[in-house]
Amino acid sequence: MKTSLARLAVSLLLSLSPATALAVTQDYSVDPANRTDETPSQVEEIVVVARRAGLPIWTVRRGDEGVLILAGMIREVPDDFEWRPAALEDAVSRSTRVLFPQEGKASPADIFRIIWRSRTIAFLPNDTRAADYLSAEDMARLTTLMAGERSDNWQRTSFLMTAITLIKEQGGEKDSKSPRIERAVERAARRAGVKTHHIGVVRGNELVETLISAPPQTHIPCLDAAMSVAEYGPTAVADRAAAWSRLDVKGVLASPVDLAMDVCWPWGDPEVRPRARAEWVNAISTAIADEGVTLAIAPVRTLGEEGGVLDMLVAAGFEIDGPDWK
Repeated sequence: MKTSLARLAVSLLLSLSPATALAVTQDYSVDPANRTDETPSQVEEIVVVARRAGLPIWTVRRGDEGVLILAGMIREVPDDFEWRPAALEDAVSRSTRVLFPQEGKASPADIFRIIWRSRTIAFLPNDTRAADYLSAEDMARLTTLMAGERSDNWQRTSFLMTAITLIKEQGGEKDSKSPRIERAVERAARRAGVKTHHIGVVRGNELVETLISAPPQTHIPCLDAAMSVAEYGPTAVADRAAAWSRLDVKGVLASPVDLAMDVCWPWGDPEVRPRARAEWVNAISTAIADEGVTLAIAPVRTLGEEGGVLDMLVAAGFEIDGPDWK
């Protein structure tokens, strides 16, 4: 494999740090002296503007409380993919506040710890091989997918690193980019003086510990998802992005790329994943109780998967309007 395995782990940890540099403890409520009551027509105007961006948009309401606009994002699209950030930026400028996903806090010490333990991260322990952990069926799948490798080093490589390589090399991710949705929203909020808030913190030291100490079996679901991406083929990332731009939420959720992004470290960490969903529901409940319009940016899967944020909001008595996620 041509890509440095340790470098891949470091780049993943660095990706936790979003473009925004806003404090997670920032108060996003509106000073009562500065509040303005949006009329229903003004609220709908913001929703219409947001939907022109060409990404899944939901409105969340409950009784006489405020309104929340949820924008479902993805983090990887093909290099030639285009969306309409100006429309989303316009909607942000008309909103009262903005919610961002969990904020990553990766320190230099976290990065150095990964580099120092790179062999632990990159290879299976104690000279074991993939066949020592995988079922005969999964081993056969992996052998077929790795048939083009010049050596059999992949049999000693950690499942997480093998999964990353499969997605990049065979699923089309190496020709992808970030749509920079969070960056566009943060820039618009800063220009318009709109208050912002990260709904939680993901600390790098916690994730580094799970990356270093987790047994190989922990990453088998990630490897299984990555093999599905590779078996789908090199258009996997592009097809997922196309479904997203068509507002086909069920299509995005059915994508093997979307599943892999959700079950693989770091976002698939068994402690981070459920905590993120609970933090979203809490943040939305708090924001919607305030006056005004809140705009929130969250991963589509976090919102739309079975038992995800949208399901949790419906169960809590909120009214949801937007693309079908069931």
